[in-house]
Amino acid sequence: MDQDNAARGDAGASARAGERADLSEAAKVLYAGITRGEPVRPVDGAALRELLEWRLVTVDPDRPEAPVALDPQEAGRRRLDEGLRELAARAARMAAVPDVADELALHFERAKWRSGSGSEFLAEPEQVGARLGEAVGQAESELLTAQPLGPGGADAMEAALARDARALARGVSVRTLYRDGERDDPATRDRVTRLTALGAQFRTLAASFQSCVVVDRRQAFIPDHVVNSSPTHAAWHVMDRALVAFIAEGFEDAWRRADIWHGDPRRAVPEGGAGLTHRQREILIDTAAGVDQRITARRLSIGLRTLTKELGVLRARWGAPTLAALAYQWALSAERRRMADEAAAAEE
Repeated sequence: MDQDNAARGDAGASARAGERADLSEAAKVLYAGITRGEPVRPVDGAALRELLEWRLVTVDPDRPEAPVALDPQEAGRRRLDEGLRELAARAARMAAVPDVADELALHFERAKWRSGSGSEFLAEPEQVGARLGEAVGQAESELLTAQPLGPGGADAMEAALARDARALARGVSVRTLYRDGERDDPATRDRVTRLTALGAQFRTLAASFQSCVVVDRRQAFIPDHVVNSSPTHAAWHVMDRALVAFIAEGFEDAWRRADIWHGDPRRAVPEGGAGLTHRQREILIDTAAGVDQRITARRLSIGLRTLTKELGVLRARWGAPTLAALAYQWALSAERRRMADEAAAAEE
């Protein structure tokens, strides 16, 4: 056991000697003594190993106590060549590190796509604002925002305006979804007009949709639906990639059904039901109720082509780009309210 420890100690000392760029003072003194023919003492073992490592001496197995000195100039050149070769090999190994890292990064990125670090509950408004601001501030490609409750107060709207403007300046795609009623709010119209000029996209939807903010499809912020009696401003910071993708798809579904908005005011709803035929009223009632067009056409004894033509006339009347928007405009009309009042009175 002692011999093994000694061997390991000798090897370690030899390695440390090989790593030194200079000889120890003891090794230099010993070399000078060897050139003068002085014998090597037992206490000179460490210094002798240094000289052997540097190839400054050679030892005859038959006379280990009398090493022979070698040319130090030749030994120095040989030592320098070996050091340069070792540096070149080490540099080559270091140059390969980025390639190895890139190769392994592919597996790591795939693992990140398969899973995420979960979600975190944010209870305080300051915490929500800070985390959201940090995430949006680091957005690289896309920012999706759905705000069914509107953009908030004046301070919140101005902060969001500055935040989105900075993201647009970095080349980030910014899309925001509002409820249709925001078209009547002058402050929101002003914000939408200003950001649209910078490249942002806005749409409004008459139907209900979920609130969310999705950043680069890697993280999302959603309202709390888990913690009982949580404050209205509480939110979840979602980082699970599968759940973030699901939230983004929900946004895309609402976006496809929404109407494009550039900040222009809502087109005035025609007063009353003047000019509407009985058939048009029936078509509007079925459309608002989500009745299949084939059923409506069969009930009114008309063809689908005629029904489509009537719907085109009605959409032009209210300036509605989609059937959902047409149903919404019909719901706001005075004629629809009059019919509802009459139905209520009849029930009484």
